[in-house]
Amino acid sequence: MTALKKSQERRTMKKRKLPEALCPLNNDIVRFKEMGNISEIMYSEKKNTNISIQRLDKEHYIDKRTGEVKEFLHMDSRADDKNSVRVSLGKLRDLINTNVINPENCLWITLTYAENMTDEKRLYSDFKKFIMRFRYRGYSFEYIVAMEPQNRGAWHAHLILIFNGKAPFIPNDEISALWGQGFVKTKGLKNIDNVGAYLTAYLGDMDFDEAVESGFNPSGLETKIIENTDENGKKTKKAIVKGARLHLYPPKFNIYRCSRGIKKPDVSYMPYSKAKKVVGDLTPTFERSVEISDDETGFNNTIYTSQFNKKRK
Repeated sequence: MTALKKSQERRTMKKRKLPEALCPLNNDIVRFKEMGNISEIMYSEKKNTNISIQRLDKEHYIDKRTGEVKEFLHMDSRADDKNSVRVSLGKLRDLINTNVINPENCLWITLTYAENMTDEKRLYSDFKKFIMRFRYRGYSFEYIVAMEPQNRGAWHAHLILIFNGKAPFIPNDEISALWGQGFVKTKGLKNIDNVGAYLTAYLGDMDFDEAVESGFNPSGLETKIIENTDENGKKTKKAIVKGARLHLYPPKFNIYRCSRGIKKPDVSYMPYSKAKKVVGDLTPTFERSVEISDDETGFNNTIYTSQFNKKRK
């Protein structure tokens, strides 16, 4: 059996954003997802109920449509597998929004290493010990942690602590002593009504200058200008390259982990008319229709998505 080259193995699915969102009909069945203050309606014009491939071993699979035996394409980085990245960050965003209902009950802590620590196994080992020491101090919380790779190879950990009531004041020096590995920064999440979207942006986006320094060509990706306010109230602007950090993630790396008490989004299926009644008079904060097509198979589909935020009335 001849190994397939990447160019033969990879199929291109064309995606085109339609100029207007094409809403489903009232009787169409939609997926309704509730994530704390965020609700999402998703409708797929076509549904695939058949699995077209069967795994044979770690290296090979069979395409049941043609009977061909093929080799899996192993990715060099998370950025090579766009769908995998999309799914991972999407799940993390939904998980955060489901559990962070009141930002005042949460602390956002960034943990860094003083050294250029690049060991992925040590990363989670150090974090586990940190959480154990934190709980030993008598603090009760649930957590979601996401790891962010830096251009120089070191790691940052972005941790959300979720308390039953208003988050306690914990001196930064105390948290730094419990971590014991480097710099620690603690922030509140007040005035942020979509915490999931806000925090997951850190994991995929990269400062323009950092992207250039890493040898990454940002010309093919979307660039946006964001405005920050420092501790002194001074506003600054900087360019961000969306998705540029994804190429730094090792293949098959678990971007995030969470404690056992973390809730998952509530997903149900219902007619579009019922979903509209659930969201009531809320105005969509996000709405679009995307057309997906595959020239090789002739497959095409339209996917409609809308989101609603209870905090934005």
